[in-house]
Amino acid sequence: MSQLFLFPGAVRRDPAVESWLREHPGELGAIAQRWLEVMRGCGSDVRELLHDGHPTACVGEAAFGYVNAFKAHVNVGFFRGAELSDPDGLLEGAGKFMRHVKLMPGREVNAPALVKLIQTAYADMKRRLEAE
Repeated sequence: MSQLFLFPGAVRRDPAVESWLREHPGELGAIAQRWLEVMRGCGSDVRELLHDGHPTACVGEAAFGYVNAFKAHVNVGFFRGAELSDPDGLLEGAGKFMRHVKLMPGREVNAPALVKLIQTAYADMKRRLEAE
């Protein structure tokens, strides 16, 4: 049985994701949109949808990352984050698979390290799909 989180309904650009972005204006929305754009830019095979009420990025149908805005922070999360290399120590969480990076307005983030983490999650999911 596959341990991939698959979403057959994922599409290149989901109008529901665009609506979610419009519904989250201000600093938190801008932070979420910035990092979703990095996920979208990982490859021509990136698809998206709303899952559990937040934008989720997939390699084809296989989820690799998400963004979610809360009252005071944004999470940039990874469905197989527990297995990702994180030399800069950005990841938080203790779940069996998932990890996230918590971002807050006014608090600096190591942007190059987060971009690398997103790219690593994308590449990791591509490898998992090829191995299936």
